[in-house]
Amino acid sequence: MKYAILSAVAAALLAAFPASAAETPWDIDGAHSSVLFSVRHLMISNVRGTFDKVSGTVFYDGESYASVRVDAVIEAGSVNTREPDRDAHLRSGDFFDAAAHPAITFRSRQVNNIAGNRFQLVGDLTIRGTRREVVLDVEASGVITGMQGESRIGARATTRLNRQDFGVRWNRTLDAGGLVVGNEVDITLDLELTQRP
Repeated sequence: MKYAILSAVAAALLAAFPASAAETPWDIDGAHSSVLFSVRHLMISNVRGTFDKVSGTVFYDGESYASVRVDAVIEAGSVNTREPDRDAHLRSGDFFDAAAHPAITFRSRQVNNIAGNRFQLVGDLTIRGTRREVVLDVEASGVITGMQGESRIGARATTRLNRQDFGVRWNRTLDAGGLVVGNEVDITLDLELTQRP
């Protein structure tokens, strides 16, 4: 059921931004892609985790990174920090509220500062129904031929965001005055894309 909901969301996003004839759709290969995050814990260390389910489409004309457009969906309920109780808390209303907001979405709007295979991708990130502009620093690979003869391309994108901006506000104050969970979150997306036949 969740997969059907996420697929419908992705389809709606793609319909809102139809590809031009020059743009080629590349599908995110969820089996070879990852979304990682890191956040401070007790002000002394970092807790790292992943979202295990990501899908979506990148449009790219194969010539200029200025042509890149991205519509991506991350399943909020797929959060994984390798600690079941913590993961259940993260899925709850204190954090991602995955039952009410199953999809985290990113829709790009423009490409800036292209330098070789690096560029910035500006777009709208929506978490818990709250949409904010974010800037991703992207490094793309060249196109290669996969084991089945398909065209593949890779990209790494990074950004830092404040979770408070998206309504993810749960916290506790330590006796010494610090916080249990930091507000700044570092995000890394390692994506592998396959050209759609």
